[in-house]
Amino acid sequence: MIMCRPDRATCRNEYVAHRKAKDQKGRITVRYLHRIAIAGTITLGATLSGQALAVNDEPLTDNWAPSEWGPDDKAGSVNRTTSELVLKAVKLVKLGKVATLGKVYQQDAPFFGSRGWRMTIPGLPTGGPFGPAEVYYNDEFLSTEIGQVGTQFDGPGHIGILTSKGLFHYNGRFLEDPDIGTYGMGPLGVEHVAKIGFVCRGVLLDAVAYRGGPLPIPVENNMTDPGIITEEDVKKMVSIQGLAPIGEGDCVFLYSGHGDIWHPSLWDTFDAAEKAKRVAAFNAGEPGFGISACEYMAERKIILWGSDTWGSEAVGKGFGGENPQPFECHFRMMTKRGIWNLENLDFSQLVADKAYEFLFVWSPLKMKGATGSPGNPVALY
Repeated sequence: MIMCRPDRATCRNEYVAHRKAKDQKGRITVRYLHRIAIAGTITLGATLSGQALAVNDEPLTDNWAPSEWGPDDKAGSVNRTTSELVLKAVKLVKLGKVATLGKVYQQDAPFFGSRGWRMTIPGLPTGGPFGPAEVYYNDEFLSTEIGQVGTQFDGPGHIGILTSKGLFHYNGRFLEDPDIGTYGMGPLGVEHVAKIGFVCRGVLLDAVAYRGGPLPIPVENNMTDPGIITEEDVKKMVSIQGLAPIGEGDCVFLYSGHGDIWHPSLWDTFDAAEKAKRVAAFNAGEPGFGISACEYMAERKIILWGSDTWGSEAVGKGFGGENPQPFECHFRMMTKRGIWNLENLDFSQLVADKAYEFLFVWSPLKMKGATGSPGNPVALY
C-alpha cells in the first residue's frame, strides 16, 4: 500500500481519486488520479484498477442538502443579510476610523503547501509610446492560486467530502457534475457569493489578551489544549470584551497572535534567513477555533468566520483540532452549512484601538467559477 500523508510543516498535495466507478460491492474504485490539495491521510492501492477507497456518507445520510435556502442556492449563509441587519451594523461606526484587514500579496510571503505568488512586470514598459506626448504603460502578469493565497476567502468550491455518490460540495453539488470542470466550478463558483457580499456586524475575539500572549500550536486533540478556542472560550471573550452576544448575521474573527509571525508591517525588514524561519514556523500548524466553537457560532447563525492564521481553525496533532479529524470546522461550517471562511487577516489596528465591534464590509471578486478570492476587507468603527 502507498500511504499519502501531508507533512505537518508544509501541508503537501496528495493524490485522491477524481474519476471513480463502483466495484461489485458498490465501493468507490480508482480509475484515474487527479492531484488536489487535501489534508488528512489517504491510502491508495499499488495498482490503479479495483482498489477501494474509504468514503464518508454523512452528507448523504444526514441530509446536508438541500440547504435552508433551497436546492438552487449557490451563496450560502450570506443570504441571512437583511436591510435591517445592515442598518444596525452601520450604527457601529462611532469614530469615523477605517482599518484595512488584508495583508500584502508578495512572492516571499508564507503559503500553504506548494501554492505561491509569482508576479512580473512584462516589458518595462509593457507598451507604448503613443503620440507626441510619448505615453507608455505597464501591466503585471500574475501566476498564482489566486483564490487561495495570502488574505483569502474560501468559497463553495473549495472544500468537499468524498462520498459513495461522488465528491460532495455545498448544497448537494458534486465535483463530477457536468457543469463543473477544469475551467470553472460552475454553480460552486465564488461569484455567486460575490453577488451579495458581506456588510455585517464584525466581532473580533482577542485571544491574545484572553490567554495573556500569542496562542501556541496545539499539541493534543483536546479542548483543554491552550491553542484551541472552544465554545466556552468564545462566550468568555465576548463577556470580557463587553460585547453583545454573537447573533444572526454577524461576522466573527479570531486574533490568535500566530499571524504576527508573518508580521503585517515588519515583514520586509527581515532578511531571507529570518523570513525562511518564520515561514516554517507559520506553516507548522496553527492555533484557532475548535469544533465546539464552530458549532456554537453556526448555531448563532453567523455568516462569516475568519482569523489571522492560514486556516482559522486549530491545526495541531495529526492536523486535528479538538478531534483527530483534520479541518473539521472547514467542512462542517462550509460544506455542510455554507458559512464561508476568511483567512490571513491583519487585525493590528483593531487590536491596538481595542475596536472589537465594527462595521465589516467586503465582497469576494466576481471571478467566474473560482474556488475563492483575494481581497482587502474594511472595518469601520
